[in-house]
Amino acid sequence: MQAAHDRIRSHIHRTPTLTNRTINAISGVSIYFKPENFQKIGAFKARGGMNAILQLSEQERYYGRTLGPVTTHSSGNHAQAVAFAARQVGTKAYIVMPRTAPQVKKEAVRDYGAEIIECEPTLEAREAGVLVGSRAGEAAQAGTRRKIGCAFGDAPRNGTCAGLQRME
Repeated sequence: MQAAHDRIRSHIHRTPTLTNRTINAISGVSIYFKPENFQKIGAFKARGGMNAILQLSEQERYYGRTLGPVTTHSSGNHAQAVAFAARQVGTKAYIVMPRTAPQVKKEAVRDYGAEIIECEPTLEAREAGVLVGSRAGEAAQAGTRRKIGCAFGDAPRNGTCAGLQRME
């Protein structure tokens, strides 16, 4: 978790940690809140997206710029996080989004510079879209595409800093 925290620190906002005496009194414990709506992209997913993209090697980032983008699927905040992070490191991103995803989310992904591949709102269609995105571009050689997994919030090595910020 410390490595992820250090890796993303300069790319994200340090959000405040808040507490409330009334809620603490009612619950009988100290409760802390991290308003991640203050985070870049407006969600905690910016942390995991940035962490995943920053773990790409220089070669993988180069391939993303020249041969093919990082690719993932999401209907919302994860899509924005990967698009934002890819732009930060200067690589391309294809985001597979269901046609039913909110328009505001699609616009944000495009605003971050990613290309959207629309699909039907099923897991099978999303995964097929990731394959299309992974093969997009001129060279379809092994090792020239980087698929970024979808479960950033639950993925190993993606604990990034809310807890560390609290301990500081």
